[in-house]
Amino acid sequence: MTIDFGRTAPDYGRYRAGFPDRFFDRVMADGVVAPGDRLVDLGTGTGTVARGFAARGCDVVGIDPSAELRSEAERLDRAAGVSVRYLQAEAEATGLGDESADVVTAGQCWHWFDRPRAAVEIGRILRPGGRLVIAHFDWLPLPGNLVAATERLILKHNPGWALAGGTGFYPDWAADIAMAGFGGIETFSFDLLVPYDHAAWRGRIRASAGVAASLAHDAVAAFDREHADLLAAEFPQEPLAVPHRVWALTARAP
Repeated sequence: MTIDFGRTAPDYGRYRAGFPDRFFDRVMADGVVAPGDRLVDLGTGTGTVARGFAARGCDVVGIDPSAELRSEAERLDRAAGVSVRYLQAEAEATGLGDESADVVTAGQCWHWFDRPRAAVEIGRILRPGGRLVIAHFDWLPLPGNLVAATERLILKHNPGWALAGGTGFYPDWAADIAMAGFGGIETFSFDLLVPYDHAAWRGRIRASAGVAASLAHDAVAAFDREHADLLAAEFPQEPLAVPHRVWALTARAP
């Protein structure tokens, strides 16, 4: 299945919730990231992680292959009053100099990379002892809940979508980092409820890999109509309280 998030950039920028403040507060309180750090955010998308750390005093470069997502990121940066420098490149070949970063982050994107190659590239651009943060912010499908019903509908319209049924935990990714020579690996997680009204949840789902990033325009419209009917019939209350999990891994370069 070909995935192109640039096809859904407006919905992505408007409806995909960025990482919560608690995530940024945690990694900074732990000393993983500090104001003034030179930080490179891989797979930056619309810049939610990049913008969060720029607002907290870091000198941030965002890396992403999508020009459409970069435009959304720059628009959101202007609205937030922060400055991030963006480069159109791949996580596996950033074009940045050796030992040019204090911190590398990858939010909601590690599964899209060639993970061994990305880990090697991160090791190259980090200074010795530099820090790595890999994080995800996932909805949680639980029996009978809104997310599970939405995922079933995505699979009805896109049987090739392979990301249903996630738990929000990624233990295998520690092996990716350890094999690349990183040490001091730690993980943390926490759950929270994210409020959405019906229009926002529909927009969030359109901006997912299984819908507008992979389906044709007419198929997206057909899915969205059925999604609206599902919400009205089975989950009429607003706002919707959607369970999510933040999971993060931190490590240090050799």
